[in-house]
Amino acid sequence: MGQRVPATGSEKETLHVSLDRHRDVVLWKLDGLGEEQLRRPMTPSGMTMLGLLKHLAAVEYGWFCETFGRPVEPLWFKPEEDFTLGPQESAEDIRAFYGRARAAADAVIRQLPVEATGTSWDGVTVSMRWVLVHMVEETARHAGHLDLMRELLDGSTGDFPAS
Repeated sequence: MGQRVPATGSEKETLHVSLDRHRDVVLWKLDGLGEEQLRRPMTPSGMTMLGLLKHLAAVEYGWFCETFGRPVEPLWFKPEEDFTLGPQESAEDIRAFYGRARAAADAVIRQLPVEATGTSWDGVTVSMRWVLVHMVEETARHAGHLDLMRELLDGSTGDFPAS
């Protein structure tokens, strides 16, 4: 079973654990799949499971690090290419990228109160609270995409493996 969101936790703890829970679902959906399966276009628009993970890593860096003036590793792709995969990008590389982005985001979450503000990519002032809510929404939305893709590949369903 995955993490449980605390029923009486602080606002920040509740949001962070909720985000972590969805992050863990995202990673579990990719477990046990080979490179070909992870790169297989699963929608008419060409969405892939690995492309979704690359996108989620990029938005973790963008919303948590860039918004609050924290360092971001140099990206090897343009922002509009975050869903696409080059032939040199392996599943191992993208998983590691997601791990680094998640760790960097977690450091920012730990350092700042929910009232802290930063400037988003489009120049809007946003609070850490807003970013946490947005990233819970973003990650949950894409976890749902991954859930459907995984079911189409091998029939696996659910939030986490049965315990």
